[in-house]
Amino acid sequence: MKDFLFVFRNDFENIPKGSPEELQALTKKWMDWVGGIAAQNKLSDRGSSLASGGKVVRPNNVVTDGPYTEIKELIGGYTIVKADSIDEAVELASGCPVFNYGGNVEVREINVM
Repeated sequence: MKDFLFVFRNDFENIPKGSPEELQALTKKWMDWVGGIAAQNKLSDRGSSLASGGKVVRPNNVVTDGPYTEIKELIGGYTIVKADSIDEAVELASGCPVFNYGGNVEVREINVM
């Protein structure tokens, strides 16, 4: 089996901002989805969500704030799964809760160095 990276991209304007109960229900959907992958023994790393702020480091030691709010899509987090092929990894990604609020999942094979 190979490892595949799921990169969760969120439409900045559609990131859920509901009540604590609504956010808890959304968290449960994520945990159930990830738990389903783990139950198949295909979870390599549960991953994490990412903070909205950060820094961008460029050549010549230039450091700026980022990511930029002008960008519509933000990377919200990641997970690493095991699959025999990219098609199987795509199938695992197909139930991701990020689709419920306009997001998407980028699926990339991880090349071992």
